[in-house]
Parts: sequence; C-alpha cells; structure tokens
Amino acid sequence: MRLARLGLVLTLFVTLAVSGWMSPAAAGLVNPKPVDPVIELLPPRPAPHVPYTGTICPDGSPSCIEATISEMQQRLNVLAPACDHDAVFSLAYLRVTENVRDAVNSGYFRDRVWLGQLDAVFAHDYFTALDTWNNGDAAAKASIPLAWQIALKAADDKAVSGLGNFMLAMNAHINRDFSYALAEVGLTGADGVSHKSDHNAYNRRLDSLYEPVFAEEAARFDKRFDDIDVSTLEETAAGVIMRGWREMVWRNAEKLALAKTPRQRSQAEHSIEAYSAAQARTLRRMFTAGPKLRAEREAWCADHHG
Repeated sequence: MRLARLGLVLTLFVTLAVSGWMSPAAAGLVNPKPVDPVIELLPPRPAPHVPYTGTICPDGSPSCIEATISEMQQRLNVLAPACDHDAVFSLAYLRVTENVRDAVNSGYFRDRVWLGQLDAVFAHDYFTALDTWNNGDAAAKASIPLAWQIALKAADDKAVSGLGNFMLAMNAHINRDFSYALAEVGLTGADGVSHKSDHNAYNRRLDSLYEPVFAEEAARFDKRFDDIDVSTLEETAAGVIMRGWREMVWRNAEKLALAKTPRQRSQAEHSIEAYSAAQARTLRRMFTAGPKLRAEREAWCADHHG
C-alpha cells in the first residue's frame, strides 16, 4: 500500500469519524461503488430555483473552464520552478479541473451551464485566497478564511510534507469554500430539478484521479508522496471517504441557501468556518516535517519539478 496515500486515507477517516459523517459500516467498505446507491437515496432538501446573478462566468460557457485551466497552468508555471509548496495543490487542482472540462464536453453532466458557473466561482475563491495571502498586508491576510491562513502559512514556512500541503489546501477549499460556491450558484435548476445528481455524479470521476495525481506529485515535488505500492485499497477507501466529505458540503450549502433569518445564516457560516479551521489545525500537526525531510524534499523538487 502506498504509505503516503495511506496517511491520506487515515486522515480523512479520522476527520469524518470525528465529525460524525461516517458510520462504522461505511468505514469498513473497500469499494466506493456500494456507497453510491446509498448517497443517491439521500434526497436533497427542497430548495427554490434562485437564478445565478454573479459576474463570474454568468453564461456558464465552456470557455469559462478553459480560461480557468489557462490561469491555473500559468500559476503552476510560476510555482513549480520555484518549488513553492503551494505548487502541490496547484497541480492537483489543475488536473481535477481538466477532468471536469472533459466530463462537461462529453455530456457527462445533466446541466453543463451550472457546472461551468460552479467551476468558475469555486476556482475564483481559491485564486482570491492565494492572491490575498501573497499580495496583501497583515490586515488583508487576516481577512481570508482561517483554514486558508493555516494552509498558506504552512506552505510559506515549509512546515509540512507535500501530502500535508495537499491535505491542508484541500480541506480549506472543500470543507470551507465549496459550500459557499454551491449556495451562490444555486442548488436547483430553472426546471425545478436539484443539481445534487450532478454533484454526486462527479464522485465517480474523482475515483480515476487519485492514482495518477499522487504519482505525479511524487515524481515532481515530493517523492514521499507515493513511497510504497502494494495494492489499490487506499484509493477505494479514499473514494468512500471523499463521498462523505462531498455529502457534508452539499448539506452545508443547503443550510446557507435555505437560511430564513440572518441568525440561521450566521450559524451555518460559523459551523463551516469552525469545522474547516479545526481540521486545518489537526492536519498541520499530523503532517509536520522536520529539517531532514524538508531538505530532502527541496533537493528532490529542484531536480524533478519539470
């Protein structure tokens, strides 16, 4: 079993178990596919159609995804040669977005316009956090979500392993940002059909990404990303657990979208912020890298980042 990715699975397992979103039965599954019918049976809460009125990709054109991929590639082209620790998530996010583009173009999703809008808004949140951290003063940095502050400071300080950078950024972007993006773009189409089926459908696309993305991270940035290979058990376990995270994200988006009072909205926001920050603190401790590992990683990246 690949040791680094086993760490990913165990970390995801712990976070889901602690948060109460994984049952003991689900934790014992080794194949994500049996989970899909269960998720499909969890109906979305009725939510009215609220037209998306944002200025980011208002028409949901496929060109929006292409523009996002182009910007991601440009950013990676700067981060990778510098062996910037933010390059780890930058690479992973680029590969995921390329996969989303391919899925949209193949007709995989029911509502490609909604997917285009969601993809653009979601990526914009990431770009904003990264740019504010890198270009802003202390006050500006303090304004970004705490989960992102912890992730980006760990990258600046070179304080965690490559897998730690990945996990911290993934936590900030999924557990913090994703619910807000979903609520902003809308949970229900103009025809009254929930977008949750499209949200769930991408789980199966993610299954195909764990192996190649982690292998590329190891080859380019941190060889300990992917040390030992015996089986694919960790990929299927990660698939099960990621489904739990994405289900939680959807439910948090429902709380945001369906809040009837400012207090309800504030409670939903507080829950998202507190959970993502707590996970960030845990991940920061779990993936701390000592001087030897940091030096080894820097040397490897200098020779292999291309």
